[in-house]
Amino acid sequence: MSGNQSLCTTFTFVAFSSLAELQPVLFIVFLIIYLFTMGGNLIIICLIWVTPSLHTPMYFFLVNLSFLEMCYITSVVPQMLVHLLVETKTMSVGGCAAQMYVFSILGLTECCLLAAMAYDRFVAICYPLHYTLLMGPCVWLKLAAASWATGVVVESAQTTWIFTLPFCGAGKIQHFFCDIMPVVKLACVDTSHNEIVLFTVSMLFIMSPCFLILCSYTRILAAILRLPSAAGRRRAFSTCSSHILVVSLFFGTALFTYLQPKTTHTPETDKATALMYTVVTPALNPVIYTLKNKEVKEAFQRVTQRNPLRQMT
Repeated sequence: MSGNQSLCTTFTFVAFSSLAELQPVLFIVFLIIYLFTMGGNLIIICLIWVTPSLHTPMYFFLVNLSFLEMCYITSVVPQMLVHLLVETKTMSVGGCAAQMYVFSILGLTECCLLAAMAYDRFVAICYPLHYTLLMGPCVWLKLAAASWATGVVVESAQTTWIFTLPFCGAGKIQHFFCDIMPVVKLACVDTSHNEIVLFTVSMLFIMSPCFLILCSYTRILAAILRLPSAAGRRRAFSTCSSHILVVSLFFGTALFTYLQPKTTHTPETDKATALMYTVVTPALNPVIYTLKNKEVKEAFQRVTQRNPLRQMT
């Protein structure tokens, strides 16, 4: 670092500055999506809570996933909404670090939770007679705890390491939130070693859950194809369809964002893919698990059709 450079204490977001005339419209659109996501996931959590028939491993993990999605979108969207209304889009380095801690921990935890849900479907379809033994309450809790612990330990270490780098100059982030690579690019030292380590960590902790999910669904597909009746195959596949859609959305955008070569990164593509996994995917999850899941739809209909006055009498 040259002697005339000073460490920056705030970051400035470029965000959607090129769409200045559309920012009020974007504010309304993202606010509606945020409220819909929060309401949809909260409904799923409450619905599972009040429906005893949904107190199973699959829906226990779904409660964790819905709570995680609510936290995940809240770590990014409210700050983005504020920046859509103000001219000076700044955040302190400490605030940026806090945001990166939260969303990176939640992102890796979601990878692990989706792998745990795939394992649950694998046991349910491939070993139905041993399901209650292999997926008892202790196993649910251990899988969920391991998912959260992995996210906290790995991403806390990675984010702490990133913010030991010196940041200097204008501190302009070509993004709408403190994503990992746009922040690393602001360091005023050679970050090639850091980028290699970040890529390795991403490969290991994104691809490992993805590999486990692929292995689980390979075995599930083989088991489904061995079922004698078409109705049985359809029923077995329907229990996995919601999870497959969510996995495809989440890992598709994650792999595209964090595992693509550095030379192909542009601010526009980074922002577009980031909108997919920070805004669109959390909003689609309640829709997928409501429309594609027969048990959730039936539970929702039972709850909404109850007569509160009759229950009180």
